[in-house]
Amino acid sequence: MTTASIDQRPKAAVHGRSCELVLGVDTHKDVHVAAVVTVVGALLATRSFPATRAGYRDLLAWASSFGVVGRAGVEGTGSYGASLCRYLMAQNVRVIEVDRPDRAMRRRRGKTDTIDAEAAARAVLAGRARTHPKYSEGAVEELRVAKMVKDSAVSARTQAINQLKAILVSADPLLRERLEPLRNPALFATCAQLDPEHGVVHQALQLLAVRIRHLSEQISALMKQITLIVRALNSDLLKVFGVGPDSAAALLIAAGENHNRLTSEASFAALCGASPVEHSSGKSRHRRLNRGGNRQANAALYRIVLTRLRREDRTQRYLERRSTEGKTKREVIRCLKRYVAREIYQYIRAIPLPRPEPVTG
Repeated sequence: MTTASIDQRPKAAVHGRSCELVLGVDTHKDVHVAAVVTVVGALLATRSFPATRAGYRDLLAWASSFGVVGRAGVEGTGSYGASLCRYLMAQNVRVIEVDRPDRAMRRRRGKTDTIDAEAAARAVLAGRARTHPKYSEGAVEELRVAKMVKDSAVSARTQAINQLKAILVSADPLLRERLEPLRNPALFATCAQLDPEHGVVHQALQLLAVRIRHLSEQISALMKQITLIVRALNSDLLKVFGVGPDSAAALLIAAGENHNRLTSEASFAALCGASPVEHSSGKSRHRRLNRGGNRQANAALYRIVLTRLRREDRTQRYLERRSTEGKTKREVIRCLKRYVAREIYQYIRAIPLPRPEPVTG
């Protein structure tokens, strides 16, 4: 593989004197491109490395040959840069998550991997990038994977159910009149026993029913696994009114394993998209709905609020009081989501923080 580019080692590094440096990395599936920048903004070198364990080791050794690498701005810490992020954190390098350069900057400077790597380092220097990446090893990562697979199985099962019922609409009247009155469990069980030799419609209904049964079994097994992980992380979270295993999982995943990077309950609410956003101009002073943040966590807060509105007296009284003040139900739900986020954050803070093991070799 060709490594490339600028490699002008400063005299300070050559003579053994170290200086503080900032590393910027543009991550890809197979190759990571790194740039080393001094604290005063001078670009020292850029170089590409394979996205392998040996490549991570060589990248850090190369950057450290110029001086002390205290901070690293990394793009894609949740995807292509996840493994590199873990390696750097284990080597006591402070990793900062960097967003991709905006379109205006790319129009001015162009787009290359070396430019993006340099931009990542400069974003750290300028203070534009300040977000600590999630620690992507441990129970929360296992929870994320299990929930991702469970959610995809739920989507696939929903699609299969819709297809089965759509086929029934145009099926032979005798078959349709026999199956349509059945409730879902009986309908799927009956369709699974149809003889495929009786025609394409019978075959399609039988295959879809078997698919639905298999997906339901997968969903049930994954939900048991998710519940066990949530209980192991924080069993008290499941005691909160309206919080089930699925909602708890979404909120824990949003917070991440290293939840100490969230400095306050307000930052957690912003992460979940449950904090109002200032939207003022001139004499107009108001706030708008936050459409950002982790949308799965936001949906979990919404489900919790709806459960409380149906079953909890305290929440129902709050709705009545705010409604008399002129608030719509939608506005009241937004306020309640903010309160629930504050409550959930106190439970998340109680979870012990992980201690990443140093990576050797």
